[in-house]
This record gives sequence, structure tokens and C-alpha cells, in this order.
Amino acid sequence: MSDSIKHECGIALIRLRKPIEYYVEKYGTPMYGINKLYLLMQKQHNRGQDGAGVASIKIDAGPGMEYISRFRSVKTRAIDSIFGKIGKEYRKLKEEYPEKAKDTSFIWEQMPFLGDVYLGHLRYGTHGINSVDNCHPMVRENNWRSRSLAVAGNFNMTNVDEQFNKLVELGQHPKHKSDTITVLEKIGHFLDEENQREFDSYKAENYNNQEITQLIEKNLDLHRVLRRACKDFDGGYAMAGLTGYGASFVVRDPNGIRPAYYYVDDEVVVVASEKPAIKTAFEVDYADIKEITPGHALIVDKAGNAAMREIMPQGEKTSCSFERIYFSRGNDPEIYNERKNMGRMLCPQILEAIDYNLLDTVFSYIPNTAETSWLGMMKGVEGYLREYRKSAILKQDLSEEELDNILQFRPRSEKLVIKDAKLRTFITDNDSRDDLVTHVYDTTYGVVRKGIDTVVVIDDSIVRGTTLEKSIIKMLDKLGPKKIIIVSCAPQIRYPDCYGIDMSRMKEFVAFRALIALLKERGQDYKLEETYDKCAAAVNTPLFKQRNFVQELYDNFTYDEVSAKVSEIVKADDINAEVQVIFQRIEGLHQACPNHKGDWYFTGNYPTPGGTGVVNRAFMNYMENKAVRAY
Repeated sequence: MSDSIKHECGIALIRLRKPIEYYVEKYGTPMYGINKLYLLMQKQHNRGQDGAGVASIKIDAGPGMEYISRFRSVKTRAIDSIFGKIGKEYRKLKEEYPEKAKDTSFIWEQMPFLGDVYLGHLRYGTHGINSVDNCHPMVRENNWRSRSLAVAGNFNMTNVDEQFNKLVELGQHPKHKSDTITVLEKIGHFLDEENQREFDSYKAENYNNQEITQLIEKNLDLHRVLRRACKDFDGGYAMAGLTGYGASFVVRDPNGIRPAYYYVDDEVVVVASEKPAIKTAFEVDYADIKEITPGHALIVDKAGNAAMREIMPQGEKTSCSFERIYFSRGNDPEIYNERKNMGRMLCPQILEAIDYNLLDTVFSYIPNTAETSWLGMMKGVEGYLREYRKSAILKQDLSEEELDNILQFRPRSEKLVIKDAKLRTFITDNDSRDDLVTHVYDTTYGVVRKGIDTVVVIDDSIVRGTTLEKSIIKMLDKLGPKKIIIVSCAPQIRYPDCYGIDMSRMKEFVAFRALIALLKERGQDYKLEETYDKCAAAVNTPLFKQRNFVQELYDNFTYDEVSAKVSEIVKADDINAEVQVIFQRIEGLHQACPNHKGDWYFTGNYPTPGGTGVVNRAFMNYMENKAVRAY
């Protein structure tokens, strides 16, 4: 993705289903669970580069023993920092008590973090200060283990204000108005209520307090807690939690917007945001890795029994398509094939744009994540070439030399653009970003024939267009091509996201800038005020969350008209080559990714009412010149 946008966070949960002695005997170390958590997190490092955090629970820890541990870091190598600290604790314990180095019970009791249930989180903050306080897991600790809670998640809520007010109505005093704290306190509140309900019931049966504690931990209805806590959440989420007594859960939104996968055998229960992480860490078959059902929670009780339970009615499945386009690792076989299909779907538009002149065209890609789509694009080009050869040969009037040339011809593909520095251009303010993006990429010289060749470069997606305009097109133009064609695997990003990706300000989208330019060119900019008035009139009515008023603005122009205007916007005045931008069609995306049709950033069709409210609010912010998030 030439325009970097912030990723979705990653989660990892491991529940060991055997006593620690089992893993020592079979795998030779009490660190088995910790080592596997490390692998799960490293294999999802693409999902978090702002920080990381881990938490663990010792089940049935004795009084005076620390039963819940948490480490977090915002260092550059946060995962290594955390697990380095854990490893240091292990080595220190063995050095101080060499005579007990092989006493598994002693090590388990004395070593912080060594436990039975582990939770990891990778943070890619979509907003807010990048401090350790913003890193998950968030913990709500209590002397009663069954009331303690650690939560980590990959989520954004669209109705944080509403949830915050409900907490206030319950009599709470939340420390911050954020979706993370709101989720923690909301689940924590109902966890407290369930504890109290159980306590009162057992007390009436004349059990003493210590007996009641054991009974609550054995029988607490975590399913009921989650149903009550999550019933009015609006957003995309995969939330994982550990209770202090050892039960754990991962709950997924009703539309399956955010991903969550799990694996269960007689040794472990594992949950992660990506399937390849589970496969690699535990060396299991893809067929054995399942998807957590939308609207359900995978609940693991204190005894280690796992069950899928419905939390909310399942809605239409609209899993995030950006997962498939860019975020998830491409070594998942399904994602790999989907990305190839995305590239292949673009071939008809590309061939038309080059006037079917393969002889004078060079194909390339940027960034590295677009390589798989480039492979698909080249397959599509080769498919066209194969049909062309058949047609030419059937004419039967070719000379031997002409026939030989046709059979030997291969499309030209080169590595033209190289990212030679891992500069994250979105971490700085807009005023200084332009200077940074000009240094992020470099080019390969001597392979493009000046004034003759067309250069086709495929990208994952085009969000702001800034990197294209300020860096990539400028560098490609130095190669002297006749024409530069930038191809986006993703359709035009027209609307903000509010379920986990940092795309909330409409004026930053190059497609929206193209819309504004077209309206002004054709004397229709008055429609902006009309749309604003519609939004303002609907603010305090149900219609505000039911109707996307911005869609009506795009309806004034064809898809190709918007693409053409984007092409004009990203071509700077000093560019000599002709520039054309080609976007994936929605139909092509759906055909390539048939099971992941969450496309609200492209179509404006949001799966939740809160999402529709966000796009209307984002448009109002644009019209009011407010550079703030819409949720």
C-alpha cells in the first residue's frame, strides 16, 4: 500500500489444558506456553508496531501468590522486550535456586507470568498517544479472583459516548472515555453483578465464604455476563478476556467484521487473529483451524472445556475485505489465491488502457505486499497472450520468423520501485509528510525505453494519493516512460472506516477529493450544502444512522469519471508522462473474495447503524472544517 494506513490490532490467547508437569515431560520446559505465545505474536507482528502486551493467569494459585501478571511495552521491538523480561525472570530464578531448577511446582509458584492461561496483544494505535498505558491487555483487578478481568482486543466501537453514559448511569466513574476502557468496565460491571448474584444464592444455602468462592469459580455463568455486556455494542470487534480464576473468552461481533480463529486439541485451546500464526506456532493442518462464529464467543471454563456460545444474533456476514487485500499475511492459502485473483480481475481494464500493446509495456508492483496480486495480473496477461497466439496461428499466413516471434514473446516484468527505508510517513504531521515520502522509494534504471514504453505498476490500494503524487509517480517519470498506469487492487476508497482502520477524515481520501473537484468543475458544488443540511436535519433522529447521505453525491458521476479525476490529481505539474489510475471494480473484489464482502469504505454500505452515523458525521466535520475523528 503506497499510502500507509494504520493496521488492525492482533490478539493471541492460549489455554493449557494439562498440568504444567505434562509439558515439562513432553516438551522439556515449563516455558512451553510462553514460547508458543511468543511465536503467535511474532507471526502476527504485521498487525502491531506501536506496542505489545501480555497477561497470564495462574489457576488455583494459593493465598499470597500472585495469580495475575501483565507486561507491556512500547519499545521499538516490543515483543522481544516483553519476552526478554520474562526469560530473564526464569534465568534469575534458576540461578538463585539451582537446587530447585527442576522442581516444576516451585518454578510455577515462584516465577511471575508462568501460568495456565495466556493473553497477548499487538497494538497498532488508530489514535491517541503511543504510551504504555494505551497498550492492551487492560486489567481490572480484585482480591476476589472471580471479579478480576484482563481484556485485549482488535476493535473500534462507534457508540463509545452511548456506552460511556450507560456506565455513568450505573453509578460508575470511568477514568477515560475510550472504547477500550468502556469495554473493560462494561464487561467488568456485569462480571461483578454475576458474582454477587451467585454469592447471594450460595449464601442463602448456608455455605461459608470460602466455599462460596470455590463454587462461584466453578459455576460462574460467563455466557450470561457476555450476553448482558455486549448486547448494545456497535462496531467491529474480536475481544479476548481472562478472568482471575482462569476462565477465558473471545467474543466476535455479529457481522464478523474483525477476524478470529481458533484451534483445540487435548493439550491446548488457541485463538489468534490470523490462521497462519496458529498453523506455524502449533504445526497443525489448516483444516483443523476454525473461525469463531460471528455474534458468538468461544468460552473456555476454569477446567479448560471450550464451547462456542451465541452472544448476539448473527447478522449478515461482512468480514473486512481489507484483511484480504492488505493486512493479513499472504501465506494463508485462501488469502494468497484471493490476492492473485484480484490482480487477474484487473487485466481487462489494464489491457484496454495499454491498447493491448504488450510489446511496449513493462509490468511491476509496489509495495512488496502487492507482489501476489502482481502474479495474478501477469497470469491474466499471459491468458490473453495465449488466446492471441491461438488466433494468430489459426490465420495460417504467418512466416516462420513471425510465428517464432509470437511463440517466444513474453510480457515484460521488472522490479521498478524499491522501498529502501522503512519510513512510516503517517506518523508525522501533514506539513512534514511530503518531505518524507520523497525518500521512501527508489527506482531501477535502464529497463524502460524512454518515450516508448508504458509502465504498469500494481498497488494494494490508494488511499490519500499523497505518496503517488509526491514520490512514486515522480520517480517513475524519471525513467522516461510514455505513460504511467497505477493499478489499485482495491476499489476507490470513498468513505471512512470506523471498525479498526485509521481512515476517518474524508478530506484525506483522494477519491473524495476527486468528487469535490468534479462537483466544482460542473457547477454543482451547491449539492455539498444540500447534503450537509440533510445530515444536520437528521442528527438527532434514527435517519442519521439509517441513511448514508454522502452516497447521493457520488451518484452524480460514473466510476470512471472519478478515476479519471484521481489521475489528474496525482499527476504533478512537472510530470512529463501521461498518468492513468485504474481501480478494482466492486464486482471484481467480490468475485475474488466471495466470503469477505465487508466493503463499506468502497460502497458506503455499513453493516451497523453506528457506521452509517459515522460517515454522515465525517461529512459534517469536513463541511465544518473540523479535523477530528467522527467516532
